[in-house]
Amino acid sequence: MNTFAQDATREVNFDGLVGPTHNYSGLAHGNIASASHRGLVSNPREAALQGLAKMKALHDAGFAQGVLPPQPRPAIEMLDRLGFTGTPAEKLAAAWAADPAIVRAISSAAAMWTANAATITPSFDAPDGRVHFTAANLQSSFHRAIEAPTTAAALGAIFADDSHFAQHEALPATPAFSDEGAANHTRLCAGYDAPGVHLFVYGRDGLDRGDAGQPGSKRFTARQTREASQAIARQHGLAADQCVFARQSAAAIDAGVFHNDVIAVGNGPVLLYHESAFADEAAVLAELREKMDAFGATLVPVRVNSDAVSLEDAVATYLFNSQLLTRADGAMIVIVPAECERNPAVAAELDRIVADPANPIAEYRAYDVKQSMDNGGGPACLRLRVVLSAAERAAMNPGVLFDAARHDELVAWVERHYRDRLTIDDLADPALIAETRAALDELTTLLGLGSIYGFQRVGR
Repeated sequence: MNTFAQDATREVNFDGLVGPTHNYSGLAHGNIASASHRGLVSNPREAALQGLAKMKALHDAGFAQGVLPPQPRPAIEMLDRLGFTGTPAEKLAAAWAADPAIVRAISSAAAMWTANAATITPSFDAPDGRVHFTAANLQSSFHRAIEAPTTAAALGAIFADDSHFAQHEALPATPAFSDEGAANHTRLCAGYDAPGVHLFVYGRDGLDRGDAGQPGSKRFTARQTREASQAIARQHGLAADQCVFARQSAAAIDAGVFHNDVIAVGNGPVLLYHESAFADEAAVLAELREKMDAFGATLVPVRVNSDAVSLEDAVATYLFNSQLLTRADGAMIVIVPAECERNPAVAAELDRIVADPANPIAEYRAYDVKQSMDNGGGPACLRLRVVLSAAERAAMNPGVLFDAARHDELVAWVERHYRDRLTIDDLADPALIAETRAALDELTTLLGLGSIYGFQRVGR
């Protein structure tokens, strides 16, 4: 039962529905889990059902839950741009013959990780009193860079009322403005309807200023740039006293922390983080405290030390790629992957955190999202957080809001359309084109989204 007041400002978690081409191609540079499971046989049906089970559990616990649709894959329109011609099946066959890596990229279901979909500023922080959205350009990898137009179309269909919502263009898709969305952004506040301080975390400077001595990661290239984070803050009208721009630790990036949400998670005034998260931990905490104090909020840092949980264990279990949520009683719960319970050090640290009266985290629950975890994304990757007032919730498309009936409809939809086995070679099967398009046609009707996909507008 939903125990929150219906007229309250709520944080709605919009989880991405796992797409029918969920596979283990190992495309994500710097994502150790993705690389280590490359080539395995995937189960798209199980992956989608695991995601829906987590959504239902959180909805049943009283949390506001929504869904975001998958992207159409394989992305045949991208093959047009790459010079392939003929029918969709002929283009797919020609691309596979030319280079299977192209087909693996255009068949990725990585849009399921909607923490990367966009960056959001609630209306309480924006000078025009609207909720602001910027779809991420995700330009650091080809398989994700092709998502931005469809992401923008989906968000535009869901949040269409421009008296309440503002949609911004994705940043220029260049290395200088590389943007990975809300996976590198956390809003800290006294309450959802109180002013917030926005923590933007970046891994590198994007523009060449002749400073060759800038410290940086050596094993993996940092994805988010400082310039991208600053540009989004400007787009959304955020003032300097509302923002903290923090550099990610190079050691963390090289250990597989490709996004900040693999090493830190925030909610309300709480920042749960590993001591290796930031290049200058003390400076980040000091600036957060100062700016939050000015808004009447007190930062509650919950630090996990390396001698309790190593950086390697944090990445392997995705302890920090968890959902930190506020319960109806004001206490917090952290939703962790099941892998956390199987690691003795991580499980012991979770027990310590929830037993500590100095922080409001009172409970943790583990959920099985193994299909997503093996591809490099945990519970936090699967959701995009949007703070909405009651009026804003009333103004959005209601078809994407989750309830028991919607759960049953989506489970039946998955069972009708999804395969229970997919190999990398199966991505060359032209039947996947028709299967995916039929599934998404039905889904957009079910969710009331209209024709948000290119194939729906230009024919098949």
